[in-house]
Amino acid sequence: MIALSLAEIATIVGGRTYDIPDQTVIVTGPVVMDSRKVEPGGLFVAFAGERADGHDYAAGAVSDGAVAVLATRQVGVPAIVVENVETALGALARSVVGRLGATVVALTGSAGKTSTKDLIAQLLSRKGPTIWPPGNLNNEIGLPLTALRATEETRHLVLEMGARGIGHIRYLTGLTPPRIGVVLNVGSAHIGEFGGKEQIARAKGEIVEGLPEDGVAVLNADDPLVRAMAPRTSARVLLFGEAGEADVRAENVRLTATGQPAFTLHTPSGCGDVTMRLYGEHHVSNALAAAAVAHELGMSVDEIAVALSEAGTLSRWRMEVTERPDGVTIVNDAYNASPDSVRAALRALVAMGTAARAEGGRTWAVLGQMAELGDESLAEHDAVGRLIVRLNVSKLVAVGGREAAWLRMGAYNEGSWGEESVHVSDAQAAVDLLRSELRPGDVVLVKASRSVGLEQVAQALLDDATAASGKGAGR
Repeated sequence: MIALSLAEIATIVGGRTYDIPDQTVIVTGPVVMDSRKVEPGGLFVAFAGERADGHDYAAGAVSDGAVAVLATRQVGVPAIVVENVETALGALARSVVGRLGATVVALTGSAGKTSTKDLIAQLLSRKGPTIWPPGNLNNEIGLPLTALRATEETRHLVLEMGARGIGHIRYLTGLTPPRIGVVLNVGSAHIGEFGGKEQIARAKGEIVEGLPEDGVAVLNADDPLVRAMAPRTSARVLLFGEAGEADVRAENVRLTATGQPAFTLHTPSGCGDVTMRLYGEHHVSNALAAAAVAHELGMSVDEIAVALSEAGTLSRWRMEVTERPDGVTIVNDAYNASPDSVRAALRALVAMGTAARAEGGRTWAVLGQMAELGDESLAEHDAVGRLIVRLNVSKLVAVGGREAAWLRMGAYNEGSWGEESVHVSDAQAAVDLLRSELRPGDVVLVKASRSVGLEQVAQALLDDATAASGKGAGR
């Protein structure tokens, strides 16, 4: 965080100070809400949650080096006490961002936010100090915590903005006003909460409404609901996509033999060839969004093409591809799932499995529930099951309750699948099945909504390989 005294922070958040002998002490370390991550000179934020109360860890945080605690009550150690910690945290972030000389880039979308954020961060880091959130810290708490990591040297602040309803993104843009706002797509994720794609588009479009007149709205030309957001902003509009009229576009899109996208990148300043390290054609759109931001901030097309070709995965459990010593490939995409992201992952699985099939290998889709689909849940799970058959995936392992049963039923109804698919109760049952069935050359995709916890399946299969390697080494 930029250097601020405890007295300045108290004024910004409208708090009262207690047990602080010297209010001129400067906060030089990070602002954190996890006492285990406290660093000397930092500020500990005490949230009272359902399972734990941060106030109980205040003394330990100060003992570990925190200058003070932001809290809702006195805690016996230096504290700034406020009525609402979340509101105070937002006010502090708003003040700090207002003092920065950095360009704030914010992005939203139904799918691909975290992957695109990681790409933008890797591109902009080549041009100067850049701050971005680990994982998907994109809500009313995670976003200000990320913003408060910025310092006087920060040149770019890249932020991901999520929404659970109308007004959420408007609130976030008020905390950290962006100069560049990116909308990736409008899909079916959280459609049960919003009630329809039009409502999702209304919520996502709040990000461009918050842009200044000298700002830039980066919009997906291939998504009609996103493109229709252009009249909602007074900022300049920059289109990305495969459409001919996109300012930043991809041509000659293809997948390598290992399932990695390659294309020719066109920008207003020229064109360059890109071959990505990431897996799946869906990353082309993510890369174009990142390229549009980088172009706007002065990177040449050659710099962008090289950076995109070298960019990797920064966030866990998002198309993490690992080949075991026995030739089985595990694709861990278990962080979350929506109908759009599952379809993209399945197509990537098929592309990756093309070479494997030639050697007798098979493709496995290990899938679980896609949450928060509301009344659309049955239809969406059924449709994914049918798509698995149409894409000629070899095997389906549906994991969990009724939604998993719907997946398997969709596959059965589409292709009269019998032994090609199985419905198991939980992650351990899936692991047991796969351990008995996998053979060299197989490619296994693991994906479901976060609540299902299917990363356990991927990890167990990788641990098996590590254990087997260890046994072999000891002989």
